[in-house]
Amino acid sequence: MLAVACALGGAGCHVKSTTRLRPSEIRPLLDSSREALLAKYGDLSKSVRTMNAKVELAPHTGSRYSGVIEDYKQVNGFILAVSPDHIRVIGQAPVVSTKVFDMVSDGETFRISIPPKQKFIVGPARFEHASKKPLENLRPQHILEAIFWPPLDELDGGAEILFNEDDETSGRYYQLTVVSRGESHAVTRRIWFDRSDLSLSRVDVFEAGGELTSVTGYSGWQAGSEGVSYPREISMDRPHDGYRLEIHIVSLTLNAEIGLDRFKLEQPAGTELVRVGEKDQDGAGAEKPAPKPGTPKQ
Repeated sequence: MLAVACALGGAGCHVKSTTRLRPSEIRPLLDSSREALLAKYGDLSKSVRTMNAKVELAPHTGSRYSGVIEDYKQVNGFILAVSPDHIRVIGQAPVVSTKVFDMVSDGETFRISIPPKQKFIVGPARFEHASKKPLENLRPQHILEAIFWPPLDELDGGAEILFNEDDETSGRYYQLTVVSRGESHAVTRRIWFDRSDLSLSRVDVFEAGGELTSVTGYSGWQAGSEGVSYPREISMDRPHDGYRLEIHIVSLTLNAEIGLDRFKLEQPAGTELVRVGEKDQDGAGAEKPAPKPGTPKQ
């Protein structure tokens, strides 16, 4: 056995190394219960009604499964949102601060203005159609779903909620798993709490059939206005859409009154109108460019 230990340890027969953490780095585990974490999530879902934030956005596309990973330049921007269904996201180019996109959604329709491409895109808020260019799959409602936490009883009032502990390389967690009581008994949502401080650290959302729609991570929690705690780092991963978006919150105002007129976005003159999500005669989704404003109909 000594010979084996020396072989594993290499020269000098050093079979182990010891790293001692500073007291500030030691993260003792906290205990909780299903009921306590349900109450904590319920408080979070009620604590944020509106958001007005200055942000830095860093998009990434592809993965090790696609064979190509692309990292885009960071974009400065603003997020304006009113729970549960209104959001506006504006992106600006660094340094010159020219607008590179302007996106709004009211829960029914999304509108996206892309000045550099002279395009104005309109479609149903729930329309999903994976593009070969992953960044074109980005929708304002994806961000809306990441920044607010819907009450669980609004998602599925009859759902069963399971409770368990999980051990990952990054740490130890508690999980609340929401299971539909329908015929499929499918997992619809998994909510992670970091046992080092019991903060909400991640939310996984699943569609019917078990498809993993989104994985959103939260960190850097800080107390803000009205004593409401909110994360300053949000990592939003959409695996089937092929993109990931990192949101760093620079400044934040929560629960201030925001008029719904702030979410109106009209088509700029001279831009191409592109309608997505329309149905053709076969019932398939289609993307149909419309004539530019002022162009005579054929």
